[in-house]
Amino acid sequence: MSSRVRLFPAVVAVALYCAIATSHLSAADRPNIVFILADDLGWRDLSGEGSEFYESPNIDRIAADGMKFTRGYATCQVCSPSRASILTGKYPTKHGVTTWIGDRAGEEWRKANRHDSLLPPEYDRALRASEITLAETLRDAGYQTFFAGKWHLGGVDSRPTYHGFEINKGGFESGSPSGGYFSPWKNPELPSGPDGQSLPIRLAQETVDFIDTHRDQPFLAYLSFYSVHGPIQTTPELWQKYRDKAVAMGLAEQRFVFDRRLAVRQVQDCPIYAGMIESMDDAVGMVLAKLDELNLSKNTIVCFTSDNGGVSSGDAFCTSNLPLRGGKGRQWEGGIREPFYIKAPGVTKPGSTSDIPVSGIDWYPTLLDLVGVDVPADQDIDGVSLTPILHGKTIADRPLFWHYPHYGNQGGEPSSIITHDDWKLIHYHEDGRDELYHLSDDPAETTDVASQNPDRVRSLRAELDQWLQSSGAVMPTADPQFDAAKREERTQSLKTTGMQRLEKQHAGFLDADYKGPDNWWGSAGKK
Repeated sequence: MSSRVRLFPAVVAVALYCAIATSHLSAADRPNIVFILADDLGWRDLSGEGSEFYESPNIDRIAADGMKFTRGYATCQVCSPSRASILTGKYPTKHGVTTWIGDRAGEEWRKANRHDSLLPPEYDRALRASEITLAETLRDAGYQTFFAGKWHLGGVDSRPTYHGFEINKGGFESGSPSGGYFSPWKNPELPSGPDGQSLPIRLAQETVDFIDTHRDQPFLAYLSFYSVHGPIQTTPELWQKYRDKAVAMGLAEQRFVFDRRLAVRQVQDCPIYAGMIESMDDAVGMVLAKLDELNLSKNTIVCFTSDNGGVSSGDAFCTSNLPLRGGKGRQWEGGIREPFYIKAPGVTKPGSTSDIPVSGIDWYPTLLDLVGVDVPADQDIDGVSLTPILHGKTIADRPLFWHYPHYGNQGGEPSSIITHDDWKLIHYHEDGRDELYHLSDDPAETTDVASQNPDRVRSLRAELDQWLQSSGAVMPTADPQFDAAKREERTQSLKTTGMQRLEKQHAGFLDADYKGPDNWWGSAGKK
């Protein structure tokens, strides 16, 4: 069934218009696609999204030249599931990758020493060979397909070249940049460059070289940054720039609050992380400049998004997603809302925005629709084409869903979520409780209004439960060895000594005489 047939009746007319506009094109005349995916970049981590600390003029340009979705979502609060959804058009419940690949499951979870009450379920540890990916579909339609950067969707028998990408530069099983962000690194799919070479710049250069070589035929260039995943690393020059900027803005006395399970950063002032954003933005600028140089911008769709929320808890604790609550790994908006930009020449109006909720499942049908390629009949997708929205129209109202039956390293709890008509219900699997938020009135999710809206809770829960059952969602199970006292002891330690350690560490990043660890600072300083 094609992507156009899958559209809701309310938008069939617009879809047919798009079909007429693209169906006459030969394979050689179809638009190119540059898909840019950041890792762990939060909704508020760009200057174009309101950050007063980070600087991202090149990424901002994609939004300014196209459409920005103000309620764009990843399909999961951690990376691998969201990445699989982009490539398959499916929710994680259907493609089977429900947590980051390498996460513990079952009784192995006890070895994490979190003392949690549930045992997370097993999950697919690689993207299934049976999935007909976006890259495969475009390759079969005559596109040259290229991948650069983070893959994290399987090992040696499930790398990008097994899933439709003809060229792979840097994609393997690792979810973080093995060896760091400066050469020499440890990546079996990307030989190290000169000492101190920047990884995001190298990935951009590989992408630019591919575009240069394939300028005369339609291509998919999928630039999947490792940035800004930990470890956080930057150059001395960028650290100094953002350290000075933070001081000029006024340093905070306290950067963290404790929310439910873990400390959460409330301030954007980490100079190391800010330097990483600038480096990634410079890399994006290289790609955009090459498109301009080759006169390809007028025939190239450019997309930008991230795979989950910014890391305000856990990992490097490096950013704040305020006014949204939480971040990566967590069930609140800070964990799942993302930058979500599409520039489609001849389709999108520069500077346009949409507040219609959209999801990572929608990239697959949208991009195929824009280039006049049908969704394969055997690929049972969940997403819908957003092309009507890009034309200034609308799509039929629908709920969006999430299911994360795992514990996030960042304090997230096993939960399932539905949003519909501006309401958001979170169902927690540990104790069966439901939280309800009205996102227009309370985007920060500070006030649970479940008790005031019992009918709304019942309706949304019924819709969520039906979806979980129909999509084959796997569930966590109770751990018979659960010790509530041990979990409380751990929580109290995180609230006291853990918070003190974080405050000291992050204040130290801004000390005038701060020196980065030898494993990156020395190499980063080599020119």
